[in-house]
Amino acid sequence: MHRVYEIFEVMPNGSPQRVIVVRGLEFAKAALQQQAKDATNECYAADAETHQVVMQMNVARARLRGTRRIFQIAYDEDLGFRRAELLRSRGYGVISVVGNQAAKVLLSSVQHYDLFIVGHSAPEETRREIVGWLKAEYPKVKILALNSPHQRVLRADYNVRQNGPDTWLPIVTQLFVD
Repeated sequence: MHRVYEIFEVMPNGSPQRVIVVRGLEFAKAALQQQAKDATNECYAADAETHQVVMQMNVARARLRGTRRIFQIAYDEDLGFRRAELLRSRGYGVISVVGNQAAKVLLSSVQHYDLFIVGHSAPEETRREIVGWLKAEYPKVKILALNSPHQRVLRADYNVRQNGPDTWLPIVTQLFVD
């Protein structure tokens, strides 16, 4: 089953205008890239059901410089949504996807991110695989792995037991103080 995504263009007055609706992340990426090529305004793709922004293009450089960007790979949609909303409420720009394949699709076109967060609700091998891939593709970006008890992702820069935001949010905050 393919998810449905909406492609938006942000008009000069700041209001988003839906341009097209597509099925599947690959089609959303292609449609967004085409829209961004045809327009100079900011464009983004959002999950039609959750309204989570999964990709942005033509974002003003000044806005990018002022916002710390976090890419989250969740394995539980509800937990990922709640983490993303919490981070957004703290002023971070968050792109959130569910699963390694979705992450690789979106990250195949290199964009700037300040931090990757890898969720805990997947087998250790799945999480280890995405951390290795991220280290190879984005070697300078830090990775925060949220872990179940007695589990670690050895190549992640930070390993934190997933016990709610009290355990991992201070690390995110500290990373962006320096």
